[in-house]
Amino acid sequence: MRLARFSKDDTPRYAFVQADEADGNDYLVVLDGYPLAGQVSPTGERIPLDADGVRLLSPVIPSKVYGLAKNYEAHARYMYEQGQSTVEHAPEDMVIFMKPSTSVIGPDDPIVYPPCSHDMNFEPEVAVVIGRIAKSVPVERAMDYVLGFTCVNDVTLRDLQQGDPMWTRAKGFDTSCPLGPWLVTKDEFDWRDAAISFTLNGEMVEKASGTTANLIHDIPSQIAFISSFSTLLPGDVILTGTPDASGSLVPGDEAVVHVEGIGDLRNVVVRG
Repeated sequence: MRLARFSKDDTPRYAFVQADEADGNDYLVVLDGYPLAGQVSPTGERIPLDADGVRLLSPVIPSKVYGLAKNYEAHARYMYEQGQSTVEHAPEDMVIFMKPSTSVIGPDDPIVYPPCSHDMNFEPEVAVVIGRIAKSVPVERAMDYVLGFTCVNDVTLRDLQQGDPMWTRAKGFDTSCPLGPWLVTKDEFDWRDAAISFTLNGEMVEKASGTTANLIHDIPSQIAFISSFSTLLPGDVILTGTPDASGSLVPGDEAVVHVEGIGDLRNVVVRG
């Protein structure tokens, strides 16, 4: 099931995204209620996804976003080879960072290149969306707390990441966390082996591709570890890691994250 948050005539609402077998087009089946707070029901209204005035928003507005750094061996090696890290291999323990809620944007929203940086990078990833309050969750029950998954671009200011002792500016600046285009519920998504890819200005960046099958710390382990020190609330998001090479973005670039089983997350970089 695909769950979207959208606006029509500037009014935010939720909907299921359903494909019509007759015409092959996607439609928004508008919902009454808040999906993260309990039951929702269809209103009977159905809107074409490409209708005038319709705009997809970030699927959720998280209270907080956690991310894992160097959670693929290939990405850890890439950063070492690029001189962005002094450690050749991925760390044994999880390395966690945060992004504030103000970093979150939706599909087709602009990524704003801040004047404090001269090296913005893309990082395509799978994002986990928490569905209910999770505190000190055991690994074997961790997936019970997941609502679904979406695409994310963990946009990073690489020069500030190298210079700052903390990654607050590098990872947490406004517009650094595009999410979307919608959420796919866990029962319809192969989170154990989801293919991730990235296109820049219409060209596939082969070195940025990968699969969640190569995660060092798998998704249940991530949820268990983070919930051991922080209470996760419905709508909170975990960025699971980027699979391989990242690369630079400049104003005017079109960045598209693709996750098999979810779809495409598109954003354009603009100058701040």
